[in-house]
Amino acid sequence: MRRAGQSAPRESLVLVVDDEPDIRELLELTLIKMGIGVVVAGSVSDAKHQLSQARFDLCLTDMRLPDGEGLDLVRYIATLGFDLPVAVITAFGSAENAVAALKAGAFDYVSKPIGLEQLRALVRSVLSLPERSSAQALEGQQLLGESPALKQVRELVGKLARTEAPVYVSGESGSGKELAARLIHGNGARRDKPFVPVNCGAIPEMLMESEFFGHRKGAFTGADQERDGFFQAAHSGTLFLDEVADLPLAMQVKLLRAIQEKKVRKLGATQEDPVDVRIISATHQNLAELVEARRFRQDLLYRLNVIELKMPPLRECREDIARMSAAILGRLAAQNGSAPARLSGPAVDALLQYDFPGNIRELENILERATALSGATEIGPDDLGIDPITSEADGLDDSRREAAGLPSMPLPDYLDHVEREAITQALARTGFNRTAAAKLLGLTFRALRYRMQRLSIREPEQ
Repeated sequence: MRRAGQSAPRESLVLVVDDEPDIRELLELTLIKMGIGVVVAGSVSDAKHQLSQARFDLCLTDMRLPDGEGLDLVRYIATLGFDLPVAVITAFGSAENAVAALKAGAFDYVSKPIGLEQLRALVRSVLSLPERSSAQALEGQQLLGESPALKQVRELVGKLARTEAPVYVSGESGSGKELAARLIHGNGARRDKPFVPVNCGAIPEMLMESEFFGHRKGAFTGADQERDGFFQAAHSGTLFLDEVADLPLAMQVKLLRAIQEKKVRKLGATQEDPVDVRIISATHQNLAELVEARRFRQDLLYRLNVIELKMPPLRECREDIARMSAAILGRLAAQNGSAPARLSGPAVDALLQYDFPGNIRELENILERATALSGATEIGPDDLGIDPITSEADGLDDSRREAAGLPSMPLPDYLDHVEREAITQALARTGFNRTAAAKLLGLTFRALRYRMQRLSIREPEQ
């Protein structure tokens, strides 16, 4: 057992409980780089001892420990009466573990393999730390690469930036669709106007019309103030509809009318208001197939897909992997205030043999984990934690996932979707009374407030 990050402020102290040294080190280094104090423990008994020695503001615990389960620790902390949020690290693919953790009183869960950005967002929210702006997060990111596919994408992005035509960005998850949309906006005539990204699959259906078009005061229970929607927020700028294929058919009809008429009507209003937005949409699904299956309107497809921009998967741009990796490592070093690490020759070879089902987003995750875990100036193949051969589960498309009884989205996204629906229904049943909704869900008021913030659930009156 060891204590790290002693220079961090007293009010920022995290207890990390995991029996795997590599995971402990990854979490410890990530938190220290955020300026947070860290105490590590390898078992339930060690964690109980540490809890008696110091006051913590967050506990991260693995589900499986040598002398018990993380749930035992969650329940133990509850008996102490501490106002201590606990997040449980669950095994990847286990929705049952995540649900059990939440029922036991856990504040949140983190899935393995650990997504560091998700972890940092959780910690920032719990400890009320400042979050990087979207502009800072995208600073320095470009469509790097000299492969024919990426050269063609860059050329088309430049042309699209000079037009006002609706653009449909297609490509696999993690291939850079939102980055392409931001570059089109940032290099066009609307660059000084708002860029409003919307994840269409993350909005509960019952709130969708209000979120897109806004509402008037008194439009429904809890609507105490008038509020603008996404269209009004993006006026004179660009509205980016990510995962547009997830829109229900009823909302597709309303969206089609808004695009055609360039007007929107707030809920509770009697007249339409003009809006001037450029529409860029994206999805990893095949819209033509969804039209055939009657799950997506053909007339809406024609409105959105005036010009298509196809983002290539990383496996088709293997000659760019070394260049991209160097740029990512440089950006990570700049964020951490350290000298950039470099890949050894065997590490580069290992990346070139990998299929990258998660594309560029997965490459960034791999390199960030390797940088944190290795702590060396040179990253070797063992630091990457990848296998040259992709497992069959990684390559399942949506139809095969559905046939196999698996969610059609990554597990963390699926769990967020289920949780968002449950919270939204509870809020609707209680007239958006958060205290009553928290009681209905079996959560504390503080836990519900945090989860609404993490899942971007906004109350209608705000």
